[in-house]
Amino acid sequence: MVCEGLALLNLITDPWIPVKCKEGRRVIAPWQIAESDVLFPDWPRPDFNVACLELLIGLVYMATPPSDKKDWKARTKPDPEGLRTALEAYAPAFFLMGDGPRFLQDYDKLDGAPNPVDMLFIDSAGGQTMRKNLDLMVHRHRYKCLTLPEAAMALYTLQDFAPAGGAGNRTSMRGGGPLVTILDPGKTLWDLVWLNVPFGQPSMMKDLPWMRPTRTSEKGKGPVRPNDGKDEKAPPFTVEAFFGMPRRLRLVGDEQGITGVIQKPYGTNYEGWQHPLSPYYRMKSGEMPLPRHPRAGRFGYRNWLGLLMQTGDKTQREQGLASLALVLEEWRCRDRGEDDSSEEVSVLVAGWAMNNMSPRDFVYSAQPMRRLSDEALFRLADFIEAAEMVASMLHQALASLLDKGEARDAQREEFYLKTEPAFYEHFRDIAEGGNPAEAWLGEMRDQALSQFDVLAKPGLSERGMKEMKAIAEARKFLSIALHGHGKKTGASLFQKLGLPVPTTKAQKKGQAA
Repeated sequence: MVCEGLALLNLITDPWIPVKCKEGRRVIAPWQIAESDVLFPDWPRPDFNVACLELLIGLVYMATPPSDKKDWKARTKPDPEGLRTALEAYAPAFFLMGDGPRFLQDYDKLDGAPNPVDMLFIDSAGGQTMRKNLDLMVHRHRYKCLTLPEAAMALYTLQDFAPAGGAGNRTSMRGGGPLVTILDPGKTLWDLVWLNVPFGQPSMMKDLPWMRPTRTSEKGKGPVRPNDGKDEKAPPFTVEAFFGMPRRLRLVGDEQGITGVIQKPYGTNYEGWQHPLSPYYRMKSGEMPLPRHPRAGRFGYRNWLGLLMQTGDKTQREQGLASLALVLEEWRCRDRGEDDSSEEVSVLVAGWAMNNMSPRDFVYSAQPMRRLSDEALFRLADFIEAAEMVASMLHQALASLLDKGEARDAQREEFYLKTEPAFYEHFRDIAEGGNPAEAWLGEMRDQALSQFDVLAKPGLSERGMKEMKAIAEARKFLSIALHGHGKKTGASLFQKLGLPVPTTKAQKKGQAA
């Protein structure tokens, strides 16, 4: 990263965000997202791009949100000058450096020795990690300094996704490494941002947490709740959902750029907030909702339930144990977006998969999504749950060939990967009212048996008789289950897909008698 001289970057009025355009790349101010050629953020890191989307959505929500569905539709057409005027009213609150309030930084000047700017990156090694030489999956000393735009984006990303960071260093409002779901209509950046802006009223500058003394969380100080917990009927978030400050930070710079960060513990401790771009769940009915977090690895259709669509579990639905992101649920219910039921969008699914303080993987995926009737939703949930059943059958059958652990788990992942194209085809068929259950069963059966055979056949004749018998029996029982036999396996699979369970020989004899 190239460093530039220190200046008073204003995140509202100055161009600082790199973006992809219809022809090339340029750097824009936030209001320019409404220009017709701007397509997507173009930072060198995927977590920056996702955080940048949340930042832009938050800025529009702060300055000029739609009040309701009617207002959302009326203002779908981009208006660069109107957006510029609305945002510039907040410009005094968006200086990165200077003697006044600083964007996302502690209200008071902080004393102490600066940390390297690396600490702003979630995948950078902390002090204890470096001392113990544990930085295998994280990195140290990558950047001596940052330009102001780089520092601004790194600062926002850390505050937005903050993981656990040791004693007193709070996680983000959604916990460490939250899962983010953002609707993408596949058009311009303005179309994406506007589709995800929550309904509301313009905020006041005093609502931004760095414009007032920092609400710290030392012992004896309670957590910060939406609207200070005074109105239980109010939405479970305010503009602070997009501009939370769990970490107490002050950037340090010189003529070279941003060279360090001073950090103090016990920033704001958030409780009871529901970010409109993240899904939540409850352990029990009536309990406080908890944010979802991504798992390391590839995100695919197997992960949809509870994240991109409601689970098929009746108890979870009735007790409200799982909730989609507010914006995604509003789109599904036609409170935003096109009225056309066949409208298809992508859902950008992203987030840091964390192991406590250690990042494991940054998950980023674009998943297709359409509005579905309740009947279609339940059918699709059954298709996903049926795939889970077949994947488990395959995993168990492979015990005759592979030890328990990564090798067998990899085969499960392979099953989902290879069946994904067929699933997406059936997803669209179901959305149109179809029921391709038999086709889905056949494709899953073929894939599971094919994977088993690929591992079993090479060198089979060279194995011992006992081992050959175990492999043959494992394949036999896998095939039997996949053809609908066995109460706990095959019959359950067919019932899940709504297919008639095959009649056994004993049942046929009984019927004949």
